[in-house]
Amino acid sequence: MILVERSAHVAAPVDVVWDVVQRAEQLPAWLAGVRAAEVLSGEGFGRRQLVQAGRGAAHEAEVIAFQEPTLIGWRERAKGAGARAEARTEIYVQLTPDEEAGGTVVRLIVVRWPAGPVKAALLRLGLRRVGADLEDSLARLTDLAAVG
Repeated sequence: MILVERSAHVAAPVDVVWDVVQRAEQLPAWLAGVRAAEVLSGEGFGRRQLVQAGRGAAHEAEVIAFQEPTLIGWRERAKGAGARAEARTEIYVQLTPDEEAGGTVVRLIVVRWPAGPVKAALLRLGLRRVGADLEDSLARLTDLAAVG
């Protein structure tokens, strides 16, 4: 298992940030590496969605954590030819109201279970990039939430 997390303060109330992060169609606007996303079925916990990465890979995802308005998490599994069923990624977005400073603390967490030791070694080499992507995502989310 490989875990990467980053957090940032967003100068917007929790409900405004929640409105952005819980909508699948908003993922490309703020989550780095996502080109397109659509809901396949359901709402809230158990919702199924299709997430397309910038490099063209498609991942079917299921919402596995949903506590409105503070937590959403989904599990992605690669789809398509050559996809390894045992490889999976979980992404969590945790929101905490910041009463003192106003706004919201946003925590992004990525947990990856690579398909085998070679993939694990490659993922470890790319941890810096994953962290940079999360920081970029937080900056984009901050801008989106500020617009409201």
